[in-house]
Amino acid sequence: MLSVNKLGLGTVQWGLRYGLANQNGITPPETVREILSEARGYGITILDTASLYGESEAVLGTNSLEEFKVVTKTPRFATPAITDEQALNLTRTFSLSLQRLSVTKVYGLLIHHADDLLVPGGEKLAAEMMALKETGAVEKIGVSVYHGDQIDAILSKIKPDLVQLPFSVLDQRLLLNGQLERMKNLGIEIHARSVFLQGLLLMPLNRVPPYFDQIRPLLARWHAAAEAQSLTPTQAALSFVRNIPYVDTVLVGAENLEQFRSCCVDFSVSAKFDASGLACHDPRYINPAQWNRA
Repeated sequence: MLSVNKLGLGTVQWGLRYGLANQNGITPPETVREILSEARGYGITILDTASLYGESEAVLGTNSLEEFKVVTKTPRFATPAITDEQALNLTRTFSLSLQRLSVTKVYGLLIHHADDLLVPGGEKLAAEMMALKETGAVEKIGVSVYHGDQIDAILSKIKPDLVQLPFSVLDQRLLLNGQLERMKNLGIEIHARSVFLQGLLLMPLNRVPPYFDQIRPLLARWHAAAEAQSLTPTQAALSFVRNIPYVDTVLVGAENLEQFRSCCVDFSVSAKFDASGLACHDPRYINPAQWNRA
């Protein structure tokens, strides 16, 4: 049996065309069924989805999810302040998520956009999530974050059970500033996403878009470091995040069965990757929300 106990499945590609390196579009439902079947065999439990991931929840809901811990997310509440009506809408949209997933409860519910908790009235959303937890419909409540300032602001207001965050060999911000350790010391469960930076870390240099020309030398050092340590880029990217003790789950997406199987094999390689000198501190290149894809 492969050792993949810290591996979790991100499902955005199952409902949306997503990822810099995605060449296949949305994963067909039958392929999703095959991936989930094999995931059960490997003992993978965490499935990460969201109401904003197109048909992802509905596709998942056509499968038995009994052996999985499903984490889903709220819609976006993009206003200067959270109203009572929007807070109630959190519960209504969560009920729809349960229906689409064909389940009566989930492992985790996250605020999809952390800033929704930080605007005036954000505490109303937190109260609605707490109420859902108290009913037993949700085991853990939390937030998806993009940078350390959001973490500091949220921890000053609430202590989430679960935080999902970006982390990779290039994006080491939350490790180097001590926030991963701080959250773990508070008993917060940590799920790491963007471990491949939407596939950027796995792209051959000659396929990297011109937008990344400024960090092309860094990307070249990254590939050279993986080769020097006798690892493929996938193995190096996964082993670095997996071996950080503060990370509970490493989320990866799989567009097809071959990709999923390959990822499981690479994840189980018991190597340690030294990512010294590979951290990038420019959010224009490590935050996909800021990428100019024109």
